[in-house]
Order: sequence, then structure tokens, then C-alpha cells
Amino acid sequence: MSVLAAIGNTSLVELSRVVPPGCARVLVKVEGENPTGSMKDRMARAMIGAAESDGRLRPGGTIVEYTGGSTGASLALVAAVKGYRLRIVTSDAFSEDKLIQMAAFGAELTVIPSPGRLITKELIQAMIDTARTIGREPGTYWTDQLNNTDSIAGYHPMGEEIWSQTGGRVDAFVQSIGTAASLRGVGTVLRRHRPQVKIIASEPAESAVLSGGRPGAHRIEGIGIGYTPPMWDPDLVDEVVPVSTVDAEAMARRLAREEGLFAGTSSGGNVAAAIRIGQRLGPDATVVTLLVDSGLKYLSSGVYARST
Repeated sequence: MSVLAAIGNTSLVELSRVVPPGCARVLVKVEGENPTGSMKDRMARAMIGAAESDGRLRPGGTIVEYTGGSTGASLALVAAVKGYRLRIVTSDAFSEDKLIQMAAFGAELTVIPSPGRLITKELIQAMIDTARTIGREPGTYWTDQLNNTDSIAGYHPMGEEIWSQTGGRVDAFVQSIGTAASLRGVGTVLRRHRPQVKIIASEPAESAVLSGGRPGAHRIEGIGIGYTPPMWDPDLVDEVVPVSTVDAEAMARRLAREEGLFAGTSSGGNVAAAIRIGQRLGPDATVVTLLVDSGLKYLSSGVYARST
């Protein structure tokens, strides 16, 4: 049995101190328990497994991807276990901790400079273009996470876990949008069990394109690419909730200090959005969201900078 068997079956924890009176019960999946500290382990295993099955990825091949870090670390984990070379296109806009983790697993990094370490539509496009060029080399498989629907199936087990862990008591599911694979994977399963469950998307308020706004720069890593991701399914989603970088970072710090849950900025945004939905649904409802990764990936990002 390899470390890949340790992916999934993460804890579901109820929040207490950050949830205001009159709010619904808010439960969080602690995805930092996965081997690389991120839910992306689920999709990396699914994408590589599917590519192996149909011959897109052959023994001795090279994998390439563009990523802010968590997907890269997850791909690096799977590549290390299975013996593939991995080339990652990333940027200095993302946490140095993530870049170090990818390299520790053996990934070869191409780092694209960013404007003031901000995440923009132009930066994401530059990363994609570079990965596309590398992906044309012989013996190379580009996982292309924004378009690769194999990743969706990687999140189906999470939906089943949530349904089982809540005993079928889920009124709303909230998740922030990067590729949209996790929202689709979990949301589809929950809707299959309970058609009336609310599926809520969250995005950076500074780049609220899914809400009809204009693309902009923000600091919430892993989400908000500046345009509608190809796997976005508007028919699945009931509502999109914009959350500012400031509010997402503040909630991430509150989660650590008040709940003992150490997670990243998009996780803070998820909880902030879940609380808004929970206040609307009331105390008899149950809202589930994701702590998508560990706060250990953000030690150098400034989110958890020590006060003087």
C-alpha cells in the first residue's frame, strides 16, 4: 500500500466560536489532513490515473502543469510515487512555501514573474501559455487542470464522505472557484442524494467575474483566475458569493486563533461565505464548506505574519 491510499476520508468539524448567533450549523472538511496538506491530492490522483489508463501518460513520461502550488505539490506527490518526471510552471505571486514543497517532491519549476506579487488574469494566461509550449514536447503529458474533466471524478468521494458524515443533513454546500472541479464533483453527488441542496460558489470580490464583475488583482491563492473557468457549470450553482481578500485573510486568522484550525486564505473565504449563507438559512440548517489546505502552505505569504 502506498501513500496514495491515505488520500481522502478527512475529518468533518463543526465551527463554534466564529459562527454568530442565529446562524446555521457550519461544518468544515479538513482537507489539510491529506498527504500534501491539500484537497488537490484527490484530483491529482484522479487525473494521472485516468491518463495512465487510456495511454495519454506512458511509463517514463513527463507531466507538466501550471499551478499556484497546491495542485503542483499534489501532482509532485503522485509523480514521485509512480516514477514520473514533473515540470511545473508557477509564479512568485504564490507562497514560497508551496514552491519549496513542490521542489521537495522533485518537481522542476519554471517561475513566471508577477506584478507586485498579485494574481492577475494576465499572469494566469502567461503560465498557461508556458505550460502549453512545454506540453508539446515529445513524451510529455499536460494535465491542463482548467480543462481536464478527469479531475471532477476525483472529488466524487468527497461528496459521498460529506453525505455520510452529516447523516444526510446538508442544506447548502459552499466552495470557492478555481477550476470549478471540486464544486462540480461534490455538488453533483450531494444533488444526487438531495436535489434541493443549495450549491454556493465563492470568488474574490476584487475579481468577481462569475458575479458579472470585471477581472482584477487579488491575493486569494488558488481561485479567481480572472475569467470564467471552462468547467464552470452555472446550472449547478444557486448563488455566487464574492469575498474580499481582506475578509478571507481575517477569517483564516480567526479560524486558527478561535477554532484551532490552521488553513489557507481561500479556506477563510469559504467560511466567510458559508456564514453569510448560514445567517440567511437560520439555526436549523446545516452548511458545509471546505478548508481546502493547510496553513503551513502560507507561512511566508504574510497572512500569518507575527505582529510586533
